[in-house]
Amino acid sequence: MSTTTTNDFPATKESPLSGSAASSFDGEGKALQFSAEEERAVVRKIDWALLPGLTLLYLLSFLDRSNVGNAKLYGMLTDIGVTDASVYNTSLALYFIGYCLFEVPANLILKRFNPKVWLPTLTVVWGIVATLQGIVKDEAGFLVARTFMGIAEAGLFPGCIFVISMYYKRNERHWRVAVFFGGAALAGAFGGVLSWAIGHIHAGGLGQWAWIFIIEGIFTVLVGLTAYFWVPGYPLDAKFLNQREKDILIARLTADSDSGDKEPFSWAGVRAAFKDHLVISYALLFHAFAFPLYTLSLFLPTIIAGLGYASWQAQLLTTPPYAVAFLAILLFAWGSHVQNRRGLYVILGGAVALVGYVVLLSTHTAGARYAGIFITVVGIYPANALLLSWPSENVSPQTKRATSTAIQIFIGDFGAVTGVLIYRPSLNANFFRTPHIIAIGYTVLGMLIAAYLWIYMARENDRRAAIREQSGKQEAEVVEAGGRRLGDKHVAYVYQL
Repeated sequence: MSTTTTNDFPATKESPLSGSAASSFDGEGKALQFSAEEERAVVRKIDWALLPGLTLLYLLSFLDRSNVGNAKLYGMLTDIGVTDASVYNTSLALYFIGYCLFEVPANLILKRFNPKVWLPTLTVVWGIVATLQGIVKDEAGFLVARTFMGIAEAGLFPGCIFVISMYYKRNERHWRVAVFFGGAALAGAFGGVLSWAIGHIHAGGLGQWAWIFIIEGIFTVLVGLTAYFWVPGYPLDAKFLNQREKDILIARLTADSDSGDKEPFSWAGVRAAFKDHLVISYALLFHAFAFPLYTLSLFLPTIIAGLGYASWQAQLLTTPPYAVAFLAILLFAWGSHVQNRRGLYVILGGAVALVGYVVLLSTHTAGARYAGIFITVVGIYPANALLLSWPSENVSPQTKRATSTAIQIFIGDFGAVTGVLIYRPSLNANFFRTPHIIAIGYTVLGMLIAAYLWIYMARENDRRAAIREQSGKQEAEVVEAGGRRLGDKHVAYVYQL
């Protein structure tokens, strides 16, 4: 039987997509025959089972973390007795500090237990905390609530990314992560409209801002409770697949990567992630791009209001840029898929964002600056969508991948901490000129790190190919000799660029 090279270890069996009828091996090494049509049907079923639900959870997560920017426009700080406007920036920083500190522990818990219980539980907990923000009475209560919001949400994003990596082949993951991350853009689009609509509520002696937290938080709790019934577990216990479909899933994953393996939790995998300079580079890449991502999402209502619009107008005007950003995410993901390149499109997204920042800094009319906002989000959001899927395609085995995903978010979100502290009131002169310049520096840094990853992995692929060729062995024999134990450090492992 012929050997076909995939994006991970070169397959030792015939590729499932090599023709109208496919032959692969299930998780127990037994030969399994299935057609390409059957495989596509299984993938479609997985798409419908995973993506809508997980995207909804992330949409709610992003909505509940960023609606504080909308609440601020409705007088939240004044109502709870805050006289120093920088307290708002402090609250954002505390959120991300709590988020960062619990990132890695949350994903280790996910690897040891089952996502179908862990992810819904996180959703219910942060929904409760989000709701309680609506009844805070003073500055201390507000800061405590924001800290616990970060802690409660910490495990959702890296957990979902890890789950996606367990169901799809390596070259399929960026598409799914892009759609999933699109929930952030949709949250921004819906958030403005929802805040505008909720702002018409005057009841219970509470401010308009309070109802934003309460209504959106209660909805999150309700969705979280239903999530216990539809969030998927690991592939081997996927209830939405029959046994034949499950066998096909395991077979295609086994032929492509480690996702079909029965790998127990391993502290060695955790240590390997922390010692891998590529894992740290992925984290620094997100750190650089998280700065513009979160400052845009959290300060966009304030930035637009600074153009001279009333609060209710600013709420509505946040919707169009996010809607366009969602479409841009899909476009970049498609281009990345066609050319089979991730780093290139991360750099391209950064370049588009730079143009947007230049427009923001060099123009003085509301219309031109609003256009600059459009251009900036069109670059930043797709770049983040692709860079967040990159480690899931290039890190193996499973425990190392779960840890690396958490490390990326852990280090990355400290870029958000820096950003929310820099976009403080004392630096908002000239339409946030100084913070925007710093955002440009962070974006350039991200582009340079993406270029480093791209170049390093390309050279490593070439080096490993030369070793395989010089060894005089067939690639399949190289894999069989070493197995998957070495993961991405194996000479037969090919990095996705």
